[in-house]
Amino acid sequence: MTAADSILVVEAVRAGYTDEDILKGVSMNVPRGGVIAVLGPNGSGKSTLLKAIYGLVPRKIGSVTFHPRRGGWIELVGMRPHQITARGINMVPQISNVFPDMSVLENLEMGSIRQRSRTAERTERVLNALPLLKPLLARRAATLSGGQRQTLGIARALMSDPELLILDEPSAGLAPNIVDEVLEKVQAINREGVSVLMVEQKARQCLGIANYGYILEQGRNQMEGPSAQLLDDPEMVRLYLGGRRGRVVDADVAGKTETAHQADGAAMPPVAVESATFEPTVAPRKRGLRGLLRRRGIRM
Repeated sequence: MTAADSILVVEAVRAGYTDEDILKGVSMNVPRGGVIAVLGPNGSGKSTLLKAIYGLVPRKIGSVTFHPRRGGWIELVGMRPHQITARGINMVPQISNVFPDMSVLENLEMGSIRQRSRTAERTERVLNALPLLKPLLARRAATLSGGQRQTLGIARALMSDPELLILDEPSAGLAPNIVDEVLEKVQAINREGVSVLMVEQKARQCLGIANYGYILEQGRNQMEGPSAQLLDDPEMVRLYLGGRRGRVVDADVAGKTETAHQADGAAMPPVAVESATFEPTVAPRKRGLRGLLRRRGIRM
């Protein structure tokens, strides 16, 4: 992948929240019209990278340059998020990505606040791309389910008509079937010509829709390549996908549990997630007190 084919180029970026650098010289290219996955273990700097690109975290060293359809390369270092949005990039954060006390329609209108003359046009186009929101326009965002809120967050970002959409873990907190729906929407948006840069913990699913992937570890580039190549790389599977080829479970859930949420927003009890290496645990049959005592050699 070359810079000439790219909409965004990140070169040797060092960034952090205090005196300590979280990113220690990260570089990457985002091709125009592509979907790029950024993966890695917790604490590897994935979200910090997105925030550094979008002006939410100060960059100490390195450059971030953006190439819009019209005009030449733009250096983003030093710009604030609203200035970056005006250039053609928008970001959907992992949390707090909607205004909960506003209606769905009001959230969409807030997304086009800098282009009020095009609000009606953009609203129609976004709703055609994400028709799930059409019957929900009058509802308060706080009443939506997790999947609906994530869809609204993406829709609000699309209202600014971005050329590059940045997504920080769009599947966070969602039930598995809702994750698939959200990722399908990302694919649909990409088919409309929007380039996508996405951090995701559901590594296998993310690479399934991405063209190219970057793996970060401890704030540094560790591995990169076409998605199909990464999925078939034994070292990649062993180190970052948490299991054997053919039955890989994403690294963030290996040996852990998640809490799934129903599509209507009602919470469900925590659900045990399959370990990456071992077969699912089968719960033993419940036995009465008499059987338990008999197994211990005690007769009643």
